[in-house]
Amino acid sequence: MWKPGSSPPPPSDQQQQQQQQQSEPTPGRPRQESFRQPVAGRRIAQIVKLKPEFVAKYKEVHAAVWPEVLRQIKVCNIRDYSIFHDPNTGILFASFKYVGFDYAGDMERMRENPKVREWWAMTDGFQESLVPGAKNSESGDPAWWQEVEEVFYTP
Repeated sequence: MWKPGSSPPPPSDQQQQQQQQQSEPTPGRPRQESFRQPVAGRRIAQIVKLKPEFVAKYKEVHAAVWPEVLRQIKVCNIRDYSIFHDPNTGILFASFKYVGFDYAGDMERMRENPKVREWWAMTDGFQESLVPGAKNSESGDPAWWQEVEEVFYTP
């Protein structure tokens, strides 16, 4: 226990992490003086339909995703991102883990990146949204990819 007149105890790992989060502002956002902790990992799944005439092209572009898009995904606290395709239904199923603490803010920051918007404009042309009224990925409201409910999980 710390006593007046003695050196303060060294910061715990959690305190060091909080200090680091405060001192390193997120690109494009001002530093926040907060002790909010990132989410342990919110699992998100989404679906959209792939147009049959674009299956080969969609796989081709995803075999070489643009580096700017990959960087922005990481900056926006998305990890463990996969997209699966069911050739019988044409459904694309995306699954990822969000590890940040402001999902809406991170998705807005994703939307602000011109290269990401260019990527979305290209890939949206290969897809059909299952969300009534969805215009494209960039508009975000309503979402282009339909979020689906997780009904079972075991780590």
